[in-house]
Amino acid sequence: MKLSQICQEINLDFSEQDREIMGLHTLNEATPSQLSFFTDEKYIDQLSTTKAGAVLLASKYAPLLPEQTIALITDEAYLKLALSSKLFAYEVLTTGEEPNVGTNCHMDTKSSFGKGVVLGDNVTIMAGAYIGDGVSIGSNSIVYPNVTIYHASSIGQNCIIHAGTVIGSDGYGFAHTKQGEHIKIYQNGNVIIEDDVEIGANCVIDRAVFGSTYIRKGSKLDNLIQVAHNCDLGEHSLLAAQVGLAGSTTTGRNIVMGGQSASAGHLHLEAFTTIAGKGGVTKSLKGAKTYAGFPAIEHKKWLRLQAKLAFLLKGK
Repeated sequence: MKLSQICQEINLDFSEQDREIMGLHTLNEATPSQLSFFTDEKYIDQLSTTKAGAVLLASKYAPLLPEQTIALITDEAYLKLALSSKLFAYEVLTTGEEPNVGTNCHMDTKSSFGKGVVLGDNVTIMAGAYIGDGVSIGSNSIVYPNVTIYHASSIGQNCIIHAGTVIGSDGYGFAHTKQGEHIKIYQNGNVIIEDDVEIGANCVIDRAVFGSTYIRKGSKLDNLIQVAHNCDLGEHSLLAAQVGLAGSTTTGRNIVMGGQSASAGHLHLEAFTTIAGKGGVTKSLKGAKTYAGFPAIEHKKWLRLQAKLAFLLKGK
């Protein structure tokens, strides 16, 4: 869309030289054909280096932008982003076509396919599965009954996806008006699952707002796990049942998370981190250590804390 048209749709003034906008992205990832936004001062250093064609932001930050980037002045940048995201949302269709398949594939007659689906060799799709538009599934992968894979998702080779799992559903993102209304931020990214990944039953892996949500190669997910939008789960990680990763959580390789443990959003777990069951991660953590409790602290400290609490109670 023309930038002038976008501004008209979201009710912003525009008097700059017009340009074509192909989508939305973050400040550090946006290209000259993309629109971005700025709402958090911890990313202020990215303003001077962004390559975005235009940025939604408050007037006091406009001088920090590069000369080639257009400032779209607003005191509701996040809300305007939400309104803009709808303009680039994927058009959901109910029509489909036969997938492009490799050799020796097995597809139950009760499975369904969108347009442009590509399957490698020796892929098995069981009854009730829905494979959306533009999905690719690598060789030797198996999709169990009633799995739903939304459009544009990518599944690697030798993957196992168990029954009832949903891949590529919308992340939980909303902007809020001054009157307290919640405006949907359309999730226009995708999900990429690399090779040798196993995903348990009834898991949900949300698509990214823009860019991709990643499950890196060799990772194994138990049942009933939630991975939110824009997460990046490192290689060969192990997640036990009922783990939850909030949006934009990233990890190094070989992390282990016990049952019902969870992370807050926008933090990083370094490689070889272990979180004990029910642990609640509220800040980024150093790797090669074990953590427990809420908020999660080093496991040995947590054990000492529990011992002292037990001693105090015994004293009563």
